[in-house]
Amino acid sequence: MLNKIEPSLPDPIMSLMEAYTQDPHADKVNLGIGLYYDHQGNIPVMQAVKIAEQRLVEQQRPHTYPPIEGAPLYANQVQTLLLGQPMARVATVQSVGGSGALKLAADFLYHALSRREIWVSDPTWSNHWAIFEGAGLQVKTYPYFDDNTGLVSFDAMMGALSCLPTGAVVLLHPCCHNPTGSDLTPSQWRSVIDLMHQRRLLPFFDIAYQGFGEGLEEDSFALRETLKTDLDFLVSHSFSKNLALYGERLGSLSICCASPSVASNVKGMLKTLIRRSYSCPPIHGSQIVETVFADPALYQNWVGELAAMRQRIRQMRISLSAALELQGASLDYARIRNQKGMFSYTGLNESQIGQLRHQHAIYLVAPGRMCLPGLNAHNIDYVTAAIVDVTRTTSKR
Repeated sequence: MLNKIEPSLPDPIMSLMEAYTQDPHADKVNLGIGLYYDHQGNIPVMQAVKIAEQRLVEQQRPHTYPPIEGAPLYANQVQTLLLGQPMARVATVQSVGGSGALKLAADFLYHALSRREIWVSDPTWSNHWAIFEGAGLQVKTYPYFDDNTGLVSFDAMMGALSCLPTGAVVLLHPCCHNPTGSDLTPSQWRSVIDLMHQRRLLPFFDIAYQGFGEGLEEDSFALRETLKTDLDFLVSHSFSKNLALYGERLGSLSICCASPSVASNVKGMLKTLIRRSYSCPPIHGSQIVETVFADPALYQNWVGELAAMRQRIRQMRISLSAALELQGASLDYARIRNQKGMFSYTGLNESQIGQLRHQHAIYLVAPGRMCLPGLNAHNIDYVTAAIVDVTRTTSKR
Protein backbone atom coordinates (compact mmCIF):
# COMPACT_ATOMS: atom_id res chain seq x y z
CA MET A 1 0.00 0.00 0.00
CA LEU A 2 2.88 2.38 0.70
CA ASN A 3 4.60 1.87 -2.64
CA LYS A 4 2.40 4.46 -4.34
CA ILE A 5 3.78 7.32 -2.19
CA GLU A 6 5.87 9.63 -4.36
CA PRO A 7 9.11 11.33 -3.21
CA SER A 8 8.45 14.57 -1.34
CA LEU A 9 9.91 17.90 -2.29
CA PRO A 10 12.44 19.08 0.32
CA ASP A 11 11.62 22.16 2.39
CA PRO A 12 13.55 25.01 0.73
CA ILE A 13 14.76 26.57 3.99
CA MET A 14 15.51 23.46 6.06
CA SER A 15 17.23 21.74 3.14
CA LEU A 16 19.39 24.83 2.71
CA MET A 17 20.45 24.47 6.34
CA GLU A 18 21.36 20.83 5.72
CA ALA A 19 23.44 21.78 2.70
CA TYR A 20 25.24 24.47 4.70
CA THR A 21 26.04 22.00 7.49
CA GLN A 22 27.56 19.55 5.01
CA ASP A 23 29.54 22.21 3.11
CA PRO A 24 33.31 21.75 3.81
CA HIS A 25 34.24 25.32 2.77
CA ALA A 26 36.31 26.97 5.52
CA ASP A 27 34.72 30.41 5.04
CA LYS A 28 31.09 29.33 4.62
CA VAL A 29 28.46 31.78 5.87
CA ASN A 30 24.87 30.96 6.81
CA LEU A 31 22.57 33.86 5.95
CA GLY A 32 19.57 31.62 5.32
CA ILE A 33 17.57 30.17 8.21
CA GLY A 34 16.09 32.58 10.75
CA LEU A 35 18.42 32.14 13.71
CA TYR A 36 20.05 34.85 15.80
CA TYR A 37 23.83 34.56 16.03
CA ASP A 38 26.03 36.67 18.30
CA HIS A 39 29.13 38.57 17.15
CA GLN A 40 31.14 35.35 17.41
CA GLY A 41 28.75 33.44 15.18
CA ASN A 42 27.23 31.42 18.04
CA ILE A 43 23.56 30.92 18.94
CA PRO A 44 23.42 32.41 22.44
CA VAL A 45 21.62 31.18 25.52
CA MET A 46 20.23 34.36 27.03
CA GLN A 47 21.35 35.12 30.58
CA ALA A 48 17.76 35.48 31.77
CA VAL A 49 17.02 32.02 30.39
CA LYS A 50 20.07 30.52 32.11
CA ILE A 51 19.01 31.89 35.48
CA ALA A 52 15.41 30.75 34.99
CA GLU A 53 16.52 27.24 34.07
CA GLN A 54 18.79 27.06 37.11
CA ARG A 55 15.85 27.95 39.33
CA LEU A 56 13.66 25.33 37.66
CA VAL A 57 16.30 22.63 38.22
CA GLU A 58 16.54 23.59 41.90
CA GLN A 59 12.75 23.43 42.29
CA GLN A 60 12.62 19.91 40.80
CA ARG A 61 9.03 20.25 39.63
CA PRO A 62 7.32 17.04 38.50
CA HIS A 63 7.00 16.53 34.75
CA THR A 64 3.24 16.22 34.83
CA TYR A 65 0.66 17.01 32.16
CA PRO A 66 -0.24 20.69 31.86
CA PRO A 67 -3.79 21.86 31.03
CA ILE A 68 -4.78 21.36 27.40
CA GLU A 69 -4.50 25.10 26.78
CA GLY A 70 -1.30 25.55 28.80
CA ALA A 71 -0.85 27.31 32.15
CA PRO A 72 -3.10 30.30 32.99
CA LEU A 73 -0.06 32.30 34.17
CA TYR A 74 1.62 31.82 30.79
CA ALA A 75 -1.52 33.01 28.98
CA ASN A 76 -1.73 36.14 31.15
CA GLN A 77 1.94 36.91 30.57
CA VAL A 78 1.56 36.49 26.80
CA GLN A 79 -1.46 38.79 26.74
CA THR A 80 0.45 41.42 28.74
CA LEU A 81 3.39 41.22 26.35
CA LEU A 82 1.25 41.45 23.21
CA LEU A 83 -1.73 43.55 24.30
CA GLY A 84 -0.53 45.45 27.37
CA GLN A 85 -2.58 43.58 29.97
CA PRO A 86 -4.54 40.35 30.52
CA MET A 87 -8.02 40.59 29.03
CA ALA A 88 -11.01 38.39 29.76
CA ARG A 89 -12.32 38.81 26.22
CA VAL A 90 -9.14 37.29 24.75
CA ALA A 91 -8.80 33.51 24.50
CA THR A 92 -5.11 32.54 24.68
CA VAL A 93 -3.68 29.04 24.44
CA GLN A 94 -0.11 27.81 24.41
CA SER A 95 0.96 26.38 21.07
CA VAL A 96 3.77 24.23 19.73
CA GLY A 97 5.84 27.14 18.44
CA GLY A 98 4.65 29.88 16.14
CA SER A 99 4.08 27.34 13.37
CA GLY A 100 1.82 25.35 15.67
CA ALA A 101 -0.14 28.52 16.41
CA LEU A 102 -0.64 29.08 12.69
CA LYS A 103 -1.82 25.49 12.16
CA LEU A 104 -4.17 25.68 15.15
CA ALA A 105 -5.58 28.97 13.86
CA ALA A 106 -6.03 27.50 10.39
CA ASP A 107 -7.95 24.55 11.85
CA PHE A 108 -10.08 26.97 13.88
CA LEU A 109 -10.86 29.06 10.81
CA TYR A 110 -11.77 25.98 8.80
CA HIS A 111 -13.79 24.01 11.35
CA ALA A 112 -15.25 26.69 13.64
CA LEU A 113 -15.77 29.60 11.21
CA SER A 114 -16.19 27.61 7.97
CA ARG A 115 -13.60 29.75 6.21
CA ARG A 116 -12.09 28.30 3.07
CA GLU A 117 -9.80 31.15 1.98
CA ILE A 118 -7.06 33.29 3.50
CA TRP A 119 -5.24 36.28 2.02
CA VAL A 120 -1.50 36.66 2.66
CA SER A 121 1.00 39.30 1.60
CA ASP A 122 2.96 38.91 -1.63
CA PRO A 123 5.56 37.81 -0.65
CA THR A 124 5.20 36.09 2.70
CA TRP A 125 7.00 33.38 4.67
CA SER A 126 6.95 30.31 2.44
CA ASN A 127 5.65 28.02 5.19
CA HIS A 128 2.48 30.11 5.48
CA TRP A 129 1.40 28.55 2.20
CA ALA A 130 2.18 25.00 3.30
CA ILE A 131 0.47 25.32 6.68
CA PHE A 132 -2.70 26.96 5.41
CA GLU A 133 -3.09 24.77 2.34
CA GLY A 134 -2.44 21.71 4.50
CA ALA A 135 -5.35 22.77 6.69
CA GLY A 136 -7.66 23.02 3.68
CA LEU A 137 -7.56 26.78 3.11
CA GLN A 138 -7.08 28.27 -0.34
CA VAL A 139 -4.26 30.82 -0.13
CA LYS A 140 -4.66 34.07 -2.05
CA THR A 141 -2.40 37.11 -2.05
CA TYR A 142 -2.61 40.88 -1.79
CA PRO A 143 0.19 43.19 -3.06
CA TYR A 144 2.75 44.15 -0.43
CA PHE A 145 6.28 44.69 -1.71
CA ASP A 146 7.71 46.17 -4.90
CA ASP A 147 11.08 44.54 -5.51
CA ASN A 148 11.97 47.18 -8.11
CA THR A 149 11.69 50.09 -5.67
CA GLY A 150 12.45 48.15 -2.48
CA LEU A 151 9.39 49.69 -0.84
CA VAL A 152 6.00 48.58 0.46
CA SER A 153 3.32 48.78 -2.24
CA PHE A 154 0.92 50.45 0.16
CA ASP A 155 -1.57 51.90 -2.33
CA ALA A 156 -1.85 48.57 -4.14
CA MET A 157 -2.23 46.78 -0.83
CA MET A 158 -5.05 49.08 0.26
CA GLY A 159 -6.73 48.75 -3.11
CA ALA A 160 -6.71 44.96 -2.89
CA LEU A 161 -7.95 44.85 0.72
CA SER A 162 -10.80 47.21 -0.13
CA CYS A 163 -12.12 44.66 -2.64
CA LEU A 164 -12.18 41.65 -0.31
CA PRO A 165 -15.53 40.20 0.73
CA THR A 166 -16.91 40.79 4.21
CA GLY A 167 -15.42 38.36 6.72
CA ALA A 168 -12.33 37.62 4.63
CA VAL A 169 -9.32 36.48 6.68
CA VAL A 170 -6.22 38.62 6.12
CA LEU A 171 -2.80 37.58 7.43
CA LEU A 172 -0.67 40.54 8.53
CA HIS A 173 2.87 40.90 9.91
CA PRO A 174 2.80 43.43 12.80
CA CYS A 175 6.59 43.90 12.68
CA CYS A 176 9.75 42.64 10.98
CA HIS A 177 7.94 41.43 7.88
CA ASN A 178 9.20 38.04 6.74
CA PRO A 179 10.79 37.89 4.21
CA THR A 180 11.11 41.54 3.16
CA GLY A 181 11.99 43.34 6.41
CA SER A 182 9.79 46.21 5.19
CA ASP A 183 7.14 47.28 7.70
CA LEU A 184 4.15 49.59 7.61
CA THR A 185 4.43 52.92 9.41
CA PRO A 186 2.07 53.70 12.32
CA SER A 187 -0.05 55.92 10.08
CA GLN A 188 -0.25 53.19 7.44
CA TRP A 189 -1.27 50.69 10.10
CA ARG A 190 -4.08 53.00 11.20
CA SER A 191 -5.29 53.19 7.60
CA VAL A 192 -5.20 49.40 7.23
CA ILE A 193 -7.06 48.86 10.50
CA ASP A 194 -9.65 51.50 9.61
CA LEU A 195 -10.22 49.82 6.26
CA MET A 196 -10.55 46.38 7.84
CA HIS A 197 -13.02 47.82 10.33
CA GLN A 198 -15.10 49.42 7.59
CA ARG A 199 -15.03 46.27 5.45
CA ARG A 200 -15.55 43.95 8.47
CA LEU A 201 -12.55 41.82 7.59
CA LEU A 202 -10.92 39.39 10.02
CA PRO A 203 -7.30 40.34 10.83
CA PHE A 204 -4.90 37.51 11.59
CA PHE A 205 -1.61 38.86 12.96
CA ASP A 206 1.51 36.68 12.86
CA ILE A 207 4.09 38.17 15.23
CA ALA A 208 7.21 36.00 15.44
CA TYR A 209 9.85 38.71 15.94
CA GLN A 210 8.51 41.05 18.62
CA GLY A 211 11.39 43.15 19.95
CA PHE A 212 13.59 42.86 16.86
CA GLY A 213 12.05 45.84 15.04
CA GLU A 214 11.78 48.99 17.15
CA GLY A 215 11.13 47.49 20.60
CA LEU A 216 8.66 45.30 22.46
CA GLU A 217 6.00 48.00 22.83
CA GLU A 218 6.52 49.57 19.41
CA ASP A 219 6.38 46.22 17.61
CA SER A 220 2.92 45.49 19.02
CA PHE A 221 1.48 48.77 17.72
CA ALA A 222 -0.86 47.15 15.19
CA LEU A 223 -2.30 44.81 17.84
CA ARG A 224 -2.92 47.59 20.34
CA GLU A 225 -4.56 49.75 17.66
CA THR A 226 -6.87 46.94 16.59
CA LEU A 227 -7.88 46.50 20.22
CA LYS A 228 -9.41 49.99 20.03
CA THR A 229 -11.95 48.74 17.48
CA ASP A 230 -14.74 46.19 17.87
CA LEU A 231 -13.06 43.82 15.41
CA ASP A 232 -12.46 40.19 16.30
CA PHE A 233 -8.87 39.22 15.46
CA LEU A 234 -6.32 36.41 15.81
CA VAL A 235 -2.68 36.60 16.91
CA SER A 236 -0.13 33.83 16.40
CA HIS A 237 3.05 34.43 18.37
CA SER A 238 6.43 32.81 19.03
CA PHE A 239 9.16 32.96 21.68
CA SER A 240 11.65 31.17 19.41
CA LYS A 241 13.47 34.33 18.38
CA ASN A 242 13.18 36.87 21.19
CA LEU A 243 14.02 34.36 23.94
CA ALA A 244 16.17 32.16 21.67
CA LEU A 245 14.03 29.14 22.63
CA TYR A 246 13.97 27.67 19.14
CA GLY A 247 13.92 24.00 20.08
CA GLU A 248 11.41 24.42 22.90
CA ARG A 249 8.69 25.08 20.28
CA LEU A 250 7.02 27.73 22.40
CA GLY A 251 4.30 29.99 21.08
CA SER A 252 0.69 31.00 21.56
CA LEU A 253 -2.54 31.66 19.73
CA SER A 254 -4.76 34.48 21.00
CA ILE A 255 -8.21 35.31 19.67
CA CYS A 256 -9.77 38.63 20.63
CA CYS A 257 -13.54 38.34 21.01
CA ALA A 258 -16.50 40.63 21.64
CA SER A 259 -16.98 39.49 25.25
CA PRO A 260 -15.60 37.18 27.95
CA SER A 261 -18.42 34.70 27.33
CA VAL A 262 -17.55 34.46 23.63
CA ALA A 263 -13.88 34.10 24.54
CA SER A 264 -14.75 31.19 26.83
CA ASN A 265 -16.53 29.42 23.97
CA VAL A 266 -13.65 30.13 21.61
CA LYS A 267 -11.13 28.73 24.08
CA GLY A 268 -13.29 25.63 24.42
CA MET A 269 -13.16 25.10 20.66
CA LEU A 270 -9.37 25.61 20.65
CA LYS A 271 -9.01 23.05 23.44
CA THR A 272 -11.04 20.58 21.40
CA LEU A 273 -8.76 21.11 18.39
CA ILE A 274 -5.65 20.75 20.57
CA ARG A 275 -6.92 17.61 22.30
CA ARG A 276 -7.52 15.82 19.03
CA SER A 277 -4.12 16.88 17.69
CA TYR A 278 -1.28 16.86 20.25
CA SER A 279 -3.38 16.69 23.45
CA CYS A 280 -1.41 19.27 25.48
CA PRO A 281 1.70 21.46 25.10
CA PRO A 282 5.21 20.88 26.52
CA ILE A 283 6.00 22.56 29.84
CA HIS A 284 9.71 23.39 30.02
CA GLY A 285 9.69 26.42 27.72
CA SER A 286 6.55 27.89 29.25
CA GLN A 287 8.02 27.51 32.74
CA ILE A 288 11.07 29.47 31.59
CA VAL A 289 8.81 32.29 30.39
CA GLU A 290 6.77 32.19 33.59
CA THR A 291 9.96 32.44 35.67
CA VAL A 292 11.48 35.29 33.64
CA PHE A 293 8.30 37.32 33.38
CA ALA A 294 7.31 36.92 37.04
CA ASP A 295 10.61 38.36 38.32
CA PRO A 296 10.92 42.11 37.54
CA ALA A 297 14.73 42.05 37.69
CA LEU A 298 14.95 38.99 35.44
CA TYR A 299 12.43 40.50 33.04
CA GLN A 300 14.48 43.70 32.72
CA ASN A 301 17.56 41.58 32.18
CA TRP A 302 15.80 39.93 29.24
CA VAL A 303 14.59 43.28 27.86
CA GLY A 304 18.17 44.57 27.93
CA GLU A 305 19.55 41.47 26.23
CA LEU A 306 16.89 41.69 23.54
CA ALA A 307 17.72 45.35 22.95
CA ALA A 308 21.39 44.44 22.49
CA MET A 309 20.43 41.77 19.94
CA ARG A 310 18.25 44.27 18.08
CA GLN A 311 21.06 46.83 18.06
CA ARG A 312 23.59 44.30 16.75
CA ILE A 313 21.32 43.41 13.84
CA ARG A 314 20.85 47.10 13.12
CA GLN A 315 24.61 47.64 13.14
CA MET A 316 25.12 44.77 10.69
CA ARG A 317 22.59 46.41 8.36
CA ILE A 318 24.42 49.72 8.51
CA SER A 319 27.84 48.12 8.10
CA LEU A 320 26.87 45.95 5.12
CA SER A 321 25.06 48.79 3.40
CA ALA A 322 28.03 51.14 3.91
CA ALA A 323 30.52 48.54 2.69
CA LEU A 324 28.47 47.83 -0.45
CA GLU A 325 28.23 51.54 -1.15
CA LEU A 326 31.97 52.02 -0.62
CA GLN A 327 32.80 49.24 -3.06
CA GLY A 328 30.42 50.58 -5.68
CA ALA A 329 27.99 47.68 -5.63
CA SER A 330 25.16 47.83 -8.13
CA LEU A 331 22.84 46.31 -5.51
CA ASP A 332 20.25 48.54 -3.83
CA TYR A 333 22.10 48.73 -0.49
CA ALA A 334 19.77 51.43 0.89
CA ARG A 335 16.96 48.90 1.34
CA ILE A 336 19.24 46.69 3.44
CA ARG A 337 19.94 49.64 5.73
CA ASN A 338 16.31 50.73 6.03
CA GLN A 339 14.53 47.41 6.51
CA LYS A 340 13.87 46.00 9.99
CA GLY A 341 14.20 42.78 11.88
CA MET A 342 16.22 39.68 11.12
CA PHE A 343 15.66 39.65 7.36
CA SER A 344 16.32 41.73 4.30
CA TYR A 345 14.91 41.27 0.83
CA THR A 346 18.20 42.14 -0.85
CA GLY A 347 17.18 42.27 -4.50
CA LEU A 348 19.69 39.55 -5.38
CA ASN A 349 18.27 37.31 -8.10
CA GLU A 350 18.26 33.51 -8.26
CA SER A 351 21.37 33.37 -10.45
CA GLN A 352 23.31 35.57 -8.05
CA ILE A 353 22.16 33.55 -5.04
CA GLY A 354 23.36 30.40 -6.81
CA GLN A 355 26.75 31.96 -7.46
CA LEU A 356 27.07 33.08 -3.86
CA ARG A 357 26.43 29.54 -2.70
CA HIS A 358 28.48 27.57 -5.21
CA GLN A 359 31.41 29.97 -5.64
CA HIS A 360 31.63 31.52 -2.16
CA ALA A 361 29.71 29.13 0.18
CA ILE A 362 27.36 31.95 1.23
CA TYR A 363 23.83 30.69 1.77
CA LEU A 364 20.71 32.85 1.26
CA VAL A 365 17.07 31.83 0.84
CA ALA A 366 15.62 32.34 -2.64
CA PRO A 367 14.64 34.80 -3.92
CA GLY A 368 17.16 36.93 -2.07
CA ARG A 369 16.21 36.83 1.62
CA MET A 370 19.20 37.45 3.87
CA CYS A 371 19.28 36.73 7.60
CA LEU A 372 21.32 39.65 8.96
CA PRO A 373 22.38 38.08 12.31
CA GLY A 374 24.57 35.68 10.32
CA LEU A 375 26.90 38.61 9.66
CA ASN A 376 29.67 39.61 12.04
CA ALA A 377 32.98 41.43 12.07
CA HIS A 378 34.78 38.26 10.96
CA ASN A 379 32.79 37.62 7.77
CA ILE A 380 31.19 40.89 6.65
CA ASP A 381 34.11 41.89 4.39
CA TYR A 382 34.05 38.45 2.78
CA VAL A 383 30.29 38.63 2.20
CA THR A 384 30.53 42.17 0.82
CA ALA A 385 33.26 41.22 -1.65
CA ALA A 386 31.28 38.17 -2.76
CA ILE A 387 28.10 40.20 -3.35
CA VAL A 388 30.04 42.80 -5.33
CA ASP A 389 31.62 39.99 -7.36
CA VAL A 390 28.38 38.21 -8.30
CA THR A 391 26.47 41.42 -9.04
CA ARG A 392 29.24 42.69 -11.32
CA THR A 393 29.44 39.32 -13.06
CA THR A 394 25.74 39.14 -13.82
CA SER A 395 25.50 42.81 -14.77
CA LYS A 396 28.18 42.25 -17.44
CA ARG A 397 26.02 39.53 -18.94
